[in-house]
Amino acid sequence: MERTRDEHSPLDEAREAVDRVNAKAGRDLPAAIAVGVLLIAWVVLSMLFFVPGFVALVIIAIVLGSIELHRALQTHDRGTSAVVPIAVGGALTALGAYFSAGRSAEDAVLFVMAPLALTAVVALGWRLRGGPVHYVRDAAASLLSISYVPLMGSFLLLAVGESHGTLRIVAMILCVVASDVGGYVAGVLLGRHQLAPVISPKKTWEGLGGSVVLGLAMGWVTVHLLLGAPLWAALVFGLVVVLVGTVGDLVESLIKRDLGIKDMSGFLPGHGGVLDRIDSILYSAPIAWLLLHLLVPNA
Repeated sequence: MERTRDEHSPLDEAREAVDRVNAKAGRDLPAAIAVGVLLIAWVVLSMLFFVPGFVALVIIAIVLGSIELHRALQTHDRGTSAVVPIAVGGALTALGAYFSAGRSAEDAVLFVMAPLALTAVVALGWRLRGGPVHYVRDAAASLLSISYVPLMGSFLLLAVGESHGTLRIVAMILCVVASDVGGYVAGVLLGRHQLAPVISPKKTWEGLGGSVVLGLAMGWVTVHLLLGAPLWAALVFGLVVVLVGTVGDLVESLIKRDLGIKDMSGFLPGHGGVLDRIDSILYSAPIAWLLLHLLVPNA
């Protein structure tokens, strides 16, 4: 017998439930989960078995992130960054951070600061051929891109040469991921009170609470149990990474709101662009590296 219009099968009800969750989350939830699992698997497996695979992932993220920011700024008349030297210089800076990890301060300057400074020098010179019109605007776009993507991203690789370097990187990333997952789940299920309505209407105080809970738990697992730091150090690390990562997410949201866009690109299904996925990781990487350097014994 043919179903009436008001009758729904269990499959229809399940689809409607998924649609409601997707609508509240503002993304394709199954695709977001699948991409997230693949990225986490790549990070964890490369850290365990093939560290150059993680280095390649960071370089790819820096290059794609630089391209995304360039296109977003250019399309919405906020400046034209020197994307070619920034992408190349960003990749070289990441490689320099990897090869300088665990070496002397002089090596760090040589392998990290030199390529980063040269990237800025070439980017500013690259724009000379365009003449004086909008030079300051375009130069500012280039310097924003350099500081936001290659500079912050290079800190992900500085911990490799320290004791238990792979575990340090896993701690840096998984605490941010735990914060994102905790905030996302708590926000979707419990979110009622907006955290920053002018910047990101979907962020809630309940979501921040979920981020803190899961971030502290991951800090306890990675920094205390795996790296052997005191419990208080693990909790401080987890809390600071959650708070800094949340600010990083809001910074990227504010950039997108100023540009009038929802996502930086469509490179990652369910997540938008690369920067949409790694904004918290990028922003928290320098602080996370510094905390681990200070709180975890390097022996």
